[in-house]
Parts: sequence; C-alpha cells; structure tokens
Amino acid sequence: MADLGGWADKAQDFAKDHPEQADKAFDKAGDYADERTGGKYGEQIDSGVGAAEDRLGVPRDASGAQDDQGDQNAQDEQGR
Repeated sequence: MADLGGWADKAQDFAKDHPEQADKAFDKAGDYADERTGGKYGEQIDSGVGAAEDRLGVPRDASGAQDDQGDQNAQDEQGR
C-alpha cells in the first residue's frame, strides 16, 4: 500500500478488527457522496466503495445481508 503516514495500515487494521463498523462507514460515505451528487454518479461511487472495501479487506455488507449489487450479481449468474 502507498505510504500515507501509516494511515492506510491503520485503516486496514481497523477493518480487520471491526468489519461490520468498517462496512457501515464505507456505506455511509458512499451514500453521502451519492446524495451530494444527486445520484448522478451512483454506479461510479458504488464501484469506488467496493474497490476501497476490497483493498482494505472489508467483507461486503459484513452484517450478512446482501446489498443491491449482490442481489443483481446473483440474478445475473442464475440467468447464465
């Protein structure tokens, strides 16, 4: 990871120790960005949130429920 004064390592450690809180924080940040842009960049924001979660090792929707994208992916795979 890029050296950001240890910030990225601390974020990764937090995500590992508190996956549900980290997931909620990413979701909240994504929702805020989506709201501020009027929903115009929703797909890009969701993609960025997912990439950040993947990079830090945050399980998607750590609470156990699938998000809308997970539901769509499951539907896509069933249709194949």
